[in-house]
Amino acid sequence: MKLMKRFLIAAVLLVAGGANAQETITDNNYDQGFRLGFGINAGGVTNDAFNFAFGGDVRLQYDLSQDTSLTLTTGFTNLFAKENEFKDLGFIPVKAGFKAFINSSPFYVMGETGAGFAVTNGYDETTFIWSPGVGYANDFIDLSVRYEDVDSYYDSGIIALRLAYGFKL
Repeated sequence: MKLMKRFLIAAVLLVAGGANAQETITDNNYDQGFRLGFGINAGGVTNDAFNFAFGGDVRLQYDLSQDTSLTLTTGFTNLFAKENEFKDLGFIPVKAGFKAFINSSPFYVMGETGAGFAVTNGYDETTFIWSPGVGYANDFIDLSVRYEDVDSYYDSGIIALRLAYGFKL
């Protein structure tokens, strides 16, 4: 499983890097700037201890070119427990990432990495997070699907759908 995770990370980074290889040469006059987005996330958890995940996030994005951006994301995610022997787990993710649009289309690939800080029900563990995803974005709406690995929380992963509203700052 760890080998597959590493392969997935490498594939996302390779596609993200290749998607922009020729575009940056012609984007010299692009008005670089910041965007801010507010999103809602919901999805399934790959561990039997939890039913589903739900949360919200805030993403600051700096556009390097028309096709590439750097991101900083934080928010709150709650993993809802299935059994009485487990408690719900809430954590604050703090992630940095890279977003690359494919051939100047509204479709993109994205990779993020960072940490998750448990904040509820007596959990006090911090976990490493890595999160590849794909999505569609226009001037205001961002719709994406991602896998978020939160391994230290009972060897869990989250497959989530994100719907966000974003705007230029």
